[in-house]
Order: sequence, then C-alpha cells, then structure tokens
Amino acid sequence: MKKVERINTIMRYINNRARFTISEIMREFNISRSTAIRDIREIEAMGMPLVAEVGRDGGYFVMNNSVLPTVRFTDNELKALFIAFMATRNLQLPYLKSRHSLAEKLLGLISQNQQDDLVLLNQILMFEGTNPHHPDLLDLSDLPHPMLENLIKMLLTDRHLFVSVEVESEIRSYPIYVLHLYREKSVWLIEAFDLEEEQQRILPVDYLTEVTPYQGKRRISKKKIAEQLSRQAETSNLVLDLGPKAIAQFKKYHPFKFSISYTNPYQTSASLSAYIHVDDSEALTEITNWLLFLGDDVQIRQMPEEVATALCHRINSYSLKT
Repeated sequence: MKKVERINTIMRYINNRARFTISEIMREFNISRSTAIRDIREIEAMGMPLVAEVGRDGGYFVMNNSVLPTVRFTDNELKALFIAFMATRNLQLPYLKSRHSLAEKLLGLISQNQQDDLVLLNQILMFEGTNPHHPDLLDLSDLPHPMLENLIKMLLTDRHLFVSVEVESEIRSYPIYVLHLYREKSVWLIEAFDLEEEQQRILPVDYLTEVTPYQGKRRISKKKIAEQLSRQAETSNLVLDLGPKAIAQFKKYHPFKFSISYTNPYQTSASLSAYIHVDDSEALTEITNWLLFLGDDVQIRQMPEEVATALCHRINSYSLKT
C-alpha cells in the first residue's frame, strides 16, 4: 500500500474509534513502530485533533467537537468517484441538484493535473443513456419523479406511510409499511406491505399523488411483516437451468425478485426458481419477453402452461414474419 493510501486509510480507522494505540496501528496495517509514529505525526500535522494519553497503557483519541481536516483522495479514488457520477447521471436518480454541487466541490479539492485527467475521461467514456453529441445534456426523461425525494425524506423518519395512487383515473389510498424502494426498467417502484389488506403491494412512484406519515394505529413491526409474507409466499412454478450464456444475459437484466443459485464452483451453470402470476396479463407478457431475452442456453424443468403457450405464440409469430 502506498503511503498516501495508507495515511488516508489510517485516518478513517482513527475516525471510527474512540481510542487507539500505536500497537493497534502496527498490527492493523502491518507496519513498524517508527512508521506508525511517523504516520500519526503526519496526520496530526494535517490538522486532525489528536490527544495523547500519557502512561503505560496510554494511546490517542480524537478530540470531540473539533473540525476534522479536508478529505484527501488518491488519484484512483477520484477516478472511481468521477466514473460513478458519469455512469449514473442519466438514470433518474434523486437529489440531482445536490449531485451537481457535490461534483463541483470535489473538483475544487483536487489539483489541476487531476482535473485534466477527469476532463479527458469525460471526453473518452460513454455510458448507456448518454447523448453522444452532448454528454452533459439532461433530457426530461432523465429527471426523477418530483415525489421521489420527498418520499425518501419521509422514509428516513418512518417507514409507515399513507400513500395515494392514481390507477386508471381513480385515486386509491393505502396505509403501507415500505419494505424497499427500488428501480427496475427505468421506473422507481415501492415494495410495500399493505397494513389493511395484510399483503404485499408494488406501487409505481410515478403514479403517486400524495405521501403523508401514517397516523393510524395499525402499525406492525418489520419482524411480524416478514413472518406474514413468509407464510404467504407462493410455491415456485417456474424452474430453469441456466448455462453460461443465459447466466450472462441474466446478469445484464433480470426481474428484481429473481435470483439464481450457482450449481458449480466455476459459476458456469445455475438454477432459477420463481413464482409467476399467470393471471396477470402484463406480467405474463413481461416474463415471456424476458425468457426470450435469456436465449437458448436454458433448460426448462418446470413452467406454467400459460407461459409455455405464450412463448409458443411469440416464437410462431416471429417465424411467420420471416
């Protein structure tokens, strides 16, 4: 580990502890006593408020209520941050304005040479969803739903919410406990537990019309919700064996709730078990498209008749067109 990286890591190590000793630093970073002492003195010189405790068992602690030094990044850390920003700037993420100001502050902390490297990276690297002629241009489709940031703020306080959703020009309201907030196929979705119906619901954020804290008395703990959902879990009706090509396709995209189990140590074969709601025509169409997306490196061990029929119709329609 280079000296700059080691000192940065030691600073984070120190920040996360109420007290530490030179011996602990030596063991944790596999360095000599003299190197540990030099590193600690350099960190003190950078402005970290360390207080030494005298005595046989003495050590150091960080002074409370003190301003810590400016964060320092290595060249590789800066590139990692910058590339992460580039890769996600067209993904309808919340706090878009804050991301822009954060990027400006990061650029203000680094040297001119480091800035030049990032400018060059910005010219070379392209990511999905980026306008090739105007990489920094944000289309309206790139902007997150205005309700998303408000929703996140509420979730940080309480996951019991009362939400209103517009469905087919009708407003429906639900008291819910939010299990997850996730993004799938460019759409933000709420995975929630309906506190009245006591069942799972998936609610698109785009359809939200109002979100307020839940004031009712039907509050259920996360543990009890998990127990109820476990009892309601459906038995798998789709079981597939995937080869290496299908696994590669699965990694590119798969439904949020689907996961695979590798069946050999080289991860070149895997099995998939899931439940499909065959009475939902939209879900049936989506799963049919996805199964075709996986390709022919798939062996079917179990599949609902409705899915098999939909696949046959789709394949026949392709062959007729050709």
